[in-house]
Amino acid sequence: MIAFVALWPLPGIAEGVLVLGALYAAVRMVQLRLQGNQRLLSSPAWALTSILFLGYWLPQAFSAFDAIDPGTAWRKAAAGLRYLPFMWLVAIAVATPQRRALTLGGLAVITGLWTVDALAQAIVGSSPLFWSMDQLKWAVSGHGLCSPQEMAAADRLSGVLGPCNLKFGQVLASLSPFLLFAASRRAGILGWSLAAAAVGVVLVLAGSRAAWLTYALVLVFSGWRLIGVRGLLACIAVGAVAAVALAVTVPQVGDRVARTAMAWEGENDGVNQALSGRAQIWAAAACMIEEHPINGVGARGFRDAYPGCNPAPTTQDVWGAGPALHAHQILLEILSETGILGLLLWLAAVAQAWRAWRFAPPQAREHARPAMLALAVTVFPLNTHLAFYSTFWGGLTLLLAALYAGSLLAKDDR
Repeated sequence: MIAFVALWPLPGIAEGVLVLGALYAAVRMVQLRLQGNQRLLSSPAWALTSILFLGYWLPQAFSAFDAIDPGTAWRKAAAGLRYLPFMWLVAIAVATPQRRALTLGGLAVITGLWTVDALAQAIVGSSPLFWSMDQLKWAVSGHGLCSPQEMAAADRLSGVLGPCNLKFGQVLASLSPFLLFAASRRAGILGWSLAAAAVGVVLVLAGSRAAWLTYALVLVFSGWRLIGVRGLLACIAVGAVAAVALAVTVPQVGDRVARTAMAWEGENDGVNQALSGRAQIWAAAACMIEEHPINGVGARGFRDAYPGCNPAPTTQDVWGAGPALHAHQILLEILSETGILGLLLWLAAVAQAWRAWRFAPPQAREHARPAMLALAVTVFPLNTHLAFYSTFWGGLTLLLAALYAGSLLAKDDR
């Protein structure tokens, strides 16, 4: 599982690790179940992990029956089955105190290394980790991980994921609870403060406004129990001053702040510009929901349905050429691609996750708190999002869901 996360900068290899891990977990779990042996995973953890998977996968499967592109939808649904044994494997990785310490500690180390690497990129202009992988790629295949056009077009701190995969801000924000909780356990308030400041600087430079909101939630819910309300307000004030300083001195940050301010101009175009075209995308999503209310246009079918629902087909899109690929908002993505049926299934899974938290003992909640916070801020509905039915972001979300279920219902807490 740690190898899967560490290899995210190399998506193809990471996907191969996921598939191999899923195959191993499937074979091993079946063997143990047939033998009546449940040593690897408690029954409640196994059940909750499976329920969370079904809440994600069943909407995808039901949406394929009359999808815009049925062939692609059914292939995606079939491929999505690999996530179930993978989630079992992740839950097993946190099922005992020793495994949980190793797994969560490994995630904290990876997040810390990626943060330090991004700070180095801010200073020297290139991510040392990405540069090393890129040089290796050149030596092996004669070309780099990114094209020259992608390298030149990058307008933000890209970190270890590189300029051709500008998701670093959202990824780091979602993983930040593992680093902050580990730092607070090791060094108390000082450790939490230093880690929070380092991640905060990187996220501001990474330029993702969705990641800014995600990280603000992480700071609030990880910090208030540690430093209290007054300390948290002081932390937020210092962070705001630092963010303003970066906005003034770093052109890319200032550009995003200026673009956000366009929302207060009071005109629809200003709001659309401030949201990088998302107001137009959300209007198209509403059109799809109206036309396909039961089971949507099909998981990952947004791009195919977009031309028929584009509210401004004759104007140049803010994001450039090509259709919008997804709704950029979790509720609109679920409703437009999987319909009301899909939303109900998602909500049923959320209800089971909340019920498990509500009835878990305090010690189990404490063990699961980093994963719970990471999952909660990743799916926080009052934000913009990456595509939850894409391979990368879907895998990240289900990883966090399995970490939550496995940590909360670990065998040592039953």
